[in-house]
Amino acid sequence: MTRVLLPFPLQLTMADAIAPLLGARVGRLDWRHFPDGESLITIEDGLDGFDVALVASLRNPDELALPLRFAAATAREFGARSVGLIAPYLAYMRQDKRFNPGEAVSAPLFARFLEESFDWLLTADPHLHRNPELSKLYHIPVRRVATAPLIADWIRDNVANAVLIGPDSESGQWVSDIANRAGVPYQVLTKIRRGDRDVEVSLPSIDAARARAPVIIDDIASSGRTAIETLGHLRRLGLPPAICVVIHPVFAEDAYAQLLAAGPARVVSTDSIPHPSNAISLAGLLAQASIEMFEDASPKERW
Repeated sequence: MTRVLLPFPLQLTMADAIAPLLGARVGRLDWRHFPDGESLITIEDGLDGFDVALVASLRNPDELALPLRFAAATAREFGARSVGLIAPYLAYMRQDKRFNPGEAVSAPLFARFLEESFDWLLTADPHLHRNPELSKLYHIPVRRVATAPLIADWIRDNVANAVLIGPDSESGQWVSDIANRAGVPYQVLTKIRRGDRDVEVSLPSIDAARARAPVIIDDIASSGRTAIETLGHLRRLGLPPAICVVIHPVFAEDAYAQLLAAGPARVVSTDSIPHPSNAISLAGLLAQASIEMFEDASPKERW
């Protein structure tokens, strides 16, 4: 067995599920902090000739950035033949252009940062805006897996007579794909965002939703305001409480509590980020893609 997964603590369960599917073992990665806040990363030192992948969901990228680099560099020091990154949730995708004078364009900067440490990158449904493909942003081998088949299966198995609702135009690409796979109708709403926590969602056409169970689909729930507004509109239309399905459950601060207070029938998410709402496992999907990334791994020369 020449493949080793080194999971950050929150991804240990994910790594345990993936490892047997791709013929890998789960190695040791410990992360603790000194009293002054500095990180100490400790990994196993028997990695000579192994292909290694760190497993880390980047929900808190600023906190994880240096530990990621320390772990990758130390794995190479201990003889790893290649070092990849399995990041079910990939951060720093929104700032892909300069919206105001003086702003840093962080998406390509973060891409360069990861490229300096890793030979390849695997993620699930990154939030692409003006970059049509992840390969346009990253210059190392990258792959994104699509969660639509898994979400469609969950809806087909758990929600009778569903209608899918995308809370904004950006969600349309996921909603339409999931709806087609699940064999159910869908509609996409229009969103007006006035600030980080000030969002208004247009009224949908109610015809497609009558006598159906509404299912709100969103790729990332951070503040949760869009889903909360959508739940309110559907309730005012006289529809039953909607199920909220989220691909990446970021849920900053008290966003999850606020969403639950808005009265959804249920909140369901993939386990791209560990959260109480997790109900859809990505392990099989990530394992299959990881096999291909490991097989194609080609370590590059470093500075």
